[in-house]
Amino acid sequence: MPRLIFLGATGTVTGSRFVLETEERRMLIDCGMFQGLKKNRLKNWDPFPIPPSEIDRVFLTHAHIDHSGYLPRFCKDGFTGKIHCTYATHDLCEIMLRDSGHIQEEDAYWANKKGYSKHRPARPLYTVEDAEKALSHFEPLYYGQDLFVTDRLRVRFRDAGHILGSSFVDVKTMRGNETRRVLFSGDVGRPARPILRDPVQVFEVDYLVLESTYGNRLHDQNSPQEELARVINESVERGGVLVIPAFAVGRTQELLFNIRELEEQERIPSLTVFVDSPMAIDVTSVQAINKETNHAIVISASGMVTGGRILHHLKYRLPNPNDTILFIGYQAEGTRGRTILEGEPEVKIHGKKVPVRAKIENISGFSAHADYNEILAWLMGFNRPPLKTFIVHGEPDASTALAEKIREKLKWDVVIPKFEEAFELD
Repeated sequence: MPRLIFLGATGTVTGSRFVLETEERRMLIDCGMFQGLKKNRLKNWDPFPIPPSEIDRVFLTHAHIDHSGYLPRFCKDGFTGKIHCTYATHDLCEIMLRDSGHIQEEDAYWANKKGYSKHRPARPLYTVEDAEKALSHFEPLYYGQDLFVTDRLRVRFRDAGHILGSSFVDVKTMRGNETRRVLFSGDVGRPARPILRDPVQVFEVDYLVLESTYGNRLHDQNSPQEELARVINESVERGGVLVIPAFAVGRTQELLFNIRELEEQERIPSLTVFVDSPMAIDVTSVQAINKETNHAIVISASGMVTGGRILHHLKYRLPNPNDTILFIGYQAEGTRGRTILEGEPEVKIHGKKVPVRAKIENISGFSAHADYNEILAWLMGFNRPPLKTFIVHGEPDASTALAEKIREKLKWDVVIPKFEEAFELD
């Protein structure tokens, strides 16, 4: 009898990690890093609840760090199996895991140099070398391609429409004449978005593991491009620099696409745009960008301001009332991004309190996560209710709200699992 264990993304939007056990195999779906609240971040340093050497394979829904970013540590701690994902996710992970390793090393370097860590010395969770070793385990697949792990266990990736390469992980188990299908949603994308295809409609699902990032929210119906044009033009009028914390994959590309269109339509002036990569070897690029005093846009990761180069830009820009900070993605509880959005007068960066005097803006329309109406519309396309739907990858209020909406609208059996809770899939 299959067994499902929830080792992350419970009560939080990060740390996506789910173990599916069958009679023959033990598989990990997603291997994400915890972000946000300190109690969650510390889980990255805890021993994995199941020895990594006892996991046969890993399947990734997509490349975002909260779904893939723990892989280098997982491999370092003993995992020797294969990591499966789509080809595009593999290509992105080659960039992002190296980037993440570099960010870990760079953050440890700054902690030691400035002395703001309690650890002596501060160490990275993993290194670029660890990331390189993890990448050697990858064996990508095409959308729709069947992988028979055994003759009674089939896995297939389906397009989730969230970022390039994102997928629903569709697992089919067989026992005699009985079959069970378990679908892991990863992050559900939004319909009718530029660049990406719509999420694929799925059928015949017995158990559904469903994200709830925006389970209690609707995206702003105003055109995100119109809002972006307003923010840029107002930034130019104030004579400052616009800084945008953005996820390196998905949001940065969509931002550049929209900025280019706005410039071609002459709805904004032509501006210098810096995309600051964490893979730069030293901080000279940050120092050069800081010399810009007006009429420029800086896009830098991480999107939730949890680490990386964006911290250097915000430390420099937040105290300046002429500058603007624009958030375009979800800001998890406990992140600096959430602190700034909630209007706190100061935020801690590199061990020091930085005053928040810059203009703070937020545009939700660029989010790659479906809101609750878009999720409900996707669920209505199912040809029958799953036997059970597990709500994950959301803060408690969001998960509870989405669970209640699904029960009310669709009359489905819905569960919100707790950390390390296990379920037998009858």
